[in-house]
Amino acid sequence: MNPFNVFKYVPLSVMRALALFVAWIAILIPDLKIKRNIRINLRLAYPEFSEEECDSFTKTVIKNQALIAVESIKCWAMEPEWSLAQIENVYNKEIFDEALANPNGMLAIVPHLGTWEVMNAWINQFGSPTILYKPVKHKAVNDFILAGRQRLNATLVPTDASGVKAIFKTLKSGGFSIVLPDHVPQPSGGVIVPFFGIETLSSTLAPKLASKTKCALVGLTCIRNSNNRFDIFCTKLDDPDLYSRNIEVATYALNAAMEKMIKVCPSSYMWSYRRFKHIPNLGNPYKATNEQLIEYLKNK
Repeated sequence: MNPFNVFKYVPLSVMRALALFVAWIAILIPDLKIKRNIRINLRLAYPEFSEEECDSFTKTVIKNQALIAVESIKCWAMEPEWSLAQIENVYNKEIFDEALANPNGMLAIVPHLGTWEVMNAWINQFGSPTILYKPVKHKAVNDFILAGRQRLNATLVPTDASGVKAIFKTLKSGGFSIVLPDHVPQPSGGVIVPFFGIETLSSTLAPKLASKTKCALVGLTCIRNSNNRFDIFCTKLDDPDLYSRNIEVATYALNAAMEKMIKVCPSSYMWSYRRFKHIPNLGNPYKATNEQLIEYLKNK
């Protein structure tokens, strides 16, 4: 028996309380790496923030990420029906329905925003999406996550050329897939375009799939609401630039679309992720000195 299955029997309220306690301790540790990553990202994405605003926002982000982590764990431990029961509202579902009916297939754009694992169960009610899956190094953790994902209707494919080919085939046959396109790609799989005003390496996978298949694009996010349940937001992505054969134009349009989605609830975005690892004229900001960051922002 996988030891992580114990979370099936731990109430979510208890897991959330524990998450907030851990977050409180993390906030008190001055040189914690996650705090440094968040602060660097905020300095880049929100240069107008004062020190006080940055500190306050960092604390909120840490709390939200701790909550998202335990909510995801609970999703993996439970049956899909449990996740469905946590959803209170679905906004603009007609956008999702229209995209799903597109004969060229549908590609759901899902940034690292909110508790997307809850949303997985909802999406999988409408068919069998093809989704990229990268195994986690720790075997017990990977087995636990994999078991949770395999309870759904999704077809999991590797994060390599064969997986991309499988997604392409799914879209060409009128099916649908889900992509989290705000990760840092290998240089061969990305271009340098702005994201939150910062020129940085950005994934070209989703724009290439859209250009080649003319599939419908829809933005999906799942945010915890004031009732400690979840709201799903469907966003229409119909900017013609998203389908441009010019990959820089299309990727820039996708980054701009994700920015709008994130700004609906920016404190629920995964700001601890080293999204800006490749910046021209700076390199890796997470290894830069404070002086180098100041100089870069001054000249940006």
